[in-house]
Amino acid sequence: MTLYDISLPVYPGMVVWPGDPPVILERFQKIEDGARCNVSRLEAGTHIGTHVDAPFHFLANGPAVEQLSLEALIGPAEVVAFPDHVDMVSAELLEKAGIPPGTRRLLCKTRNSARWARGEREFDESFVALTVDAAEWIVERGISLIGVDYLSVARHLEPGGMTHKVLLGAGVVIVEGLDLSAVPSGSYTLVCLPLKLVGSDGAPARAILIQPE
Repeated sequence: MTLYDISLPVYPGMVVWPGDPPVILERFQKIEDGARCNVSRLEAGTHIGTHVDAPFHFLANGPAVEQLSLEALIGPAEVVAFPDHVDMVSAELLEKAGIPPGTRRLLCKTRNSARWARGEREFDESFVALTVDAAEWIVERGISLIGVDYLSVARHLEPGGMTHKVLLGAGVVIVEGLDLSAVPSGSYTLVCLPLKLVGSDGAPARAILIQPE
């Protein structure tokens, strides 16, 4: 089988959402200073790199990340690539994308992924995101997980957070910050496991795609 690691590396100086805390990763104990072993300290926001949004992120009484269903996060998934000229993924584009009936996990590959491949470290306000009607289309088709290849499923400074609210309010799991640059369109098995942070609005995750031979 072929394995694709679609997770972003986590390191100081990486791109984070504007206003979110930066990543601090430093050694707290050092062997060279006489410590028995190396121990590092990590300080970061819950929405760094590849991460999962819990409903609590946008819904005051929504479930937190430890309450998410693992069944939604593991299983068959479809990767759909959109042309580089696409600025927003709309319901119309999803309808024309040839997504197989019965798809339950959908990962959208756009020109965003090329930015990760280039190692860009500056936040891009013009990233490709979903429209509200795309979110509604996803809910109507019974898709249980949507993955995108930038730090938000919605466009920068979207009023009211409606794209998130439509998806999270319907129980759709959102995975953001995927790197799909090396992944062709097609069918895979997704394994995406967020940290079990109790009471959190989201959590970093390691995500992989498995393609049988």
